[in-house]
Amino acid sequence: MKAFYTDHFVLPLPAGHRFPMEKYSRLRDLVNTITAIDLVEAPAASDTQILYAHDPNYLINIIEGKLSPLEQREIGFPWSEKMVERSRRSAGATVAAAKTALTEGIAVNLAGGTHHAYRDMGSGFCVFNDSAIAARTLQKEISSKLKVAIIDLDVHQGNGTASILQNDSSIFTLSIHGENNFPFKKEQSDLDLGLADGSTDETYLSSLKKCLDELSSRFQADCLIYLAGADPHEGDRLGRLKISKDGMRLRDETVFQYALDRKLPVAMSMAGGYGKEIESTVDIHFQTIRTALQFQQQY
Repeated sequence: MKAFYTDHFVLPLPAGHRFPMEKYSRLRDLVNTITAIDLVEAPAASDTQILYAHDPNYLINIIEGKLSPLEQREIGFPWSEKMVERSRRSAGATVAAAKTALTEGIAVNLAGGTHHAYRDMGSGFCVFNDSAIAARTLQKEISSKLKVAIIDLDVHQGNGTASILQNDSSIFTLSIHGENNFPFKKEQSDLDLGLADGSTDETYLSSLKKCLDELSSRFQADCLIYLAGADPHEGDRLGRLKISKDGMRLRDETVFQYALDRKLPVAMSMAGGYGKEIESTVDIHFQTIRTALQFQQQY
C-alpha cells in the first residue's frame, strides 16, 4: 500500500501554537516500520489542479502572501512560503492517493483532510481543500464520468467541502460530525448527521451504517475519498464525543468493508486530531492505516 508523505507537512510554527504539527513526522516514523507500506514523496498540487476547486484571486493571494491579518487568523497559520508549499503538498498527496487507489484499491495521505477551506478563503488550519481538489482532478484528468463520494468522519463538519461542491451532482458529500462543535455555522452537505456531545460507540457506529446505506440508495459512486479524523476519539481535547479506540477501529472497518463489498477505490486522508497527549492522536491515525492495509490486501 502506498502512503504519501513529505517533510513539508511539518510547518514550523511559533512557540505555543496549538496545532499538533509534530504528529505527521511521528506517524511517518511508525508507518516506516511496516514493510508492506511504501512511503512515497507527496507531490505538490499544480495551480491548475487547485483552480478546479478554488478562486483564482484567492490562489494568487496565497502564493504572493497578500492575505490580510484577519484572513491569516481565520486560517490559523501565519503566512510563509513554507505554509504555501505545505498546503500544495497536502492537496497533492490526496490527488496522488486518489489516482493510486484507482489501480491499487486503497492509498493514503498521511496529512490532508483540509475540509474547512472554501473556494475563496481558508479557515480552521485549512488553506486548500484537498478533497474537493482531488475529486475534481480525477474527473478532469482520468475520466469526466467518474462519480466520487466524500465520506468525512472528522469530528468537525466539512463546511468548506460542502460549500464548494454544493451544486455538483457528480460528487456526493457526507459528513458525520459533532453538532455543537466548530464550525458553528454549518453548510449543507448532500448528507449531514450532527451528533450530540458525549455520543458513544453504539450511537456513532449505528449512525454511520445508516448514513452509508443512504449514500448507496442515493448515489452510485465509482470511488471514495475518506477523511479519517482521529478527533471523534474520547481522548481528543476538541472532539466532545466519547468514541473508544476500539470504536474508532470499527468505524474504519465499516468504511473499508463498505468500499470492498462494492470494489470501490478509497483515497484516505488523516484529517483532524487534537489529543490531550499527541501520542493518542498518532496511535489512532496509525490504527487507521494498519486497518487500511488489511483491507487493501483484499482488493
